[in-house]
Amino acid sequence: MKQAAYLIANGIVVSSKGSEALDIRIANDRIIEIGTSLKLRPGERFIDASGKHIFPGLIDTHVHFREPGLTHKATWQTESAAAVAGGVTTVFDMPNTEPATLSPELVQEKLNIAKANSYCNFGIFLGVSASNLDLLKDYDLEDKKFVALTDDGLYFSGANQLLADHPEAFERIWKQTDRIVAIHSEDSALIEQSEEAYIKKYGRDIPIDAHAQIRSEDACFVATKRSLELAKKTNSRLHILHLTTYKEALLFDKDLPLAQKRQTCEVSIPHLYFSLEDYQTFGPLSKYNPSIKTKADKLGLLKALNENYIDFITTDHSPHTLEEKQQPYMQSKSGGPMVQHLLQMLLSLVDAGFLSLEKVVEKTAENPALFYGIKERGFIKEGYYADLVLVDIDKPHAVTKENLHSKCAWSVFVGHTFSSTVEMTFVNGQMVYENGKINTDVRGRKVEIN
Repeated sequence: MKQAAYLIANGIVVSSKGSEALDIRIANDRIIEIGTSLKLRPGERFIDASGKHIFPGLIDTHVHFREPGLTHKATWQTESAAAVAGGVTTVFDMPNTEPATLSPELVQEKLNIAKANSYCNFGIFLGVSASNLDLLKDYDLEDKKFVALTDDGLYFSGANQLLADHPEAFERIWKQTDRIVAIHSEDSALIEQSEEAYIKKYGRDIPIDAHAQIRSEDACFVATKRSLELAKKTNSRLHILHLTTYKEALLFDKDLPLAQKRQTCEVSIPHLYFSLEDYQTFGPLSKYNPSIKTKADKLGLLKALNENYIDFITTDHSPHTLEEKQQPYMQSKSGGPMVQHLLQMLLSLVDAGFLSLEKVVEKTAENPALFYGIKERGFIKEGYYADLVLVDIDKPHAVTKENLHSKCAWSVFVGHTFSSTVEMTFVNGQMVYENGKINTDVRGRKVEIN
């Protein structure tokens, strides 16, 4: 499709350094000029962004878009629509699809699906677990077709798959590559012991809030501490996904610049936004792995995020059908749709005084781009790709089933009104979302990794 040109004028541009009233000129797929009092040129569409905030497109490096194989839950088309409707312009997809993305060939197959269907930019993780360790020696682990290695979600593919349960596996991987190894950090043995105790007490009628005790603070802390100690001993690159406890966060270095960190972590938005009390409100819809824990942990995670123990924010967007979620505890699937409301959730936390606008940009755009080495994205800079979000932070937005884009067609936020509204999203200089409507002609691109 032909690329439009735009002049976005009078907006408040937000970065980690502060906010400033600026104009932005877009041509082809790039930001070509940033300044004040820029003049409209022939052929440009003028957008008056007076009173609106302009953020770099959010980069969510932890999603489960389910395709291939699980398309009754989600597809690249539906979930990328949800992403751009929420101001997320780049996503990284996890490997627990069917088949699981455990080889470079399967990475390429998923890239082909994304290229044909995704409205946002994308990257793909190569899955690594106990089941494919022996095959890694045959793969080119420096291949930039995949963004990093991870075991996330692969415990659904069989027991005893998590790398956190196999310290010897890390050594095998780290001997082959210095690429990022991102892990789901829980101790399976401790979880199984707790689960057995609750089954003995309640049978199969386990209360949903027991999830926080079954997948406990100890199960997370033991696994994270063990994995970190090994990574520090070998000076290897280890990234802990979806951190859920303040105790774990304090294991990380808050003083080193991100570029110098070898051991890092992220937090997912459900663990910043919800706490134990929400199990009573949302029931199994609030079941996540690792579990949502106490209010003290939520507040501790926000504190750790502001103090830079935690490096960035993701969603762990993991849609299931409503039928799959609304089951008794043992049968209910873990996870839920989050990507469409990530920015609005964060702006609610800004309103409550827990975060600043600058910290939101740092932890959702700039740091993910720096950490994964994503070329020319994550910042509003001349010469960078024009991935942008225009937000009215004072315009309420009511969530209804009708304005959801995820295929699963439910959200814990249906009936809730956020204080902000995402009005426009640009991907590679193309307006892909405008006031509730998706431009279905737009396609995102595979990100380039340094």
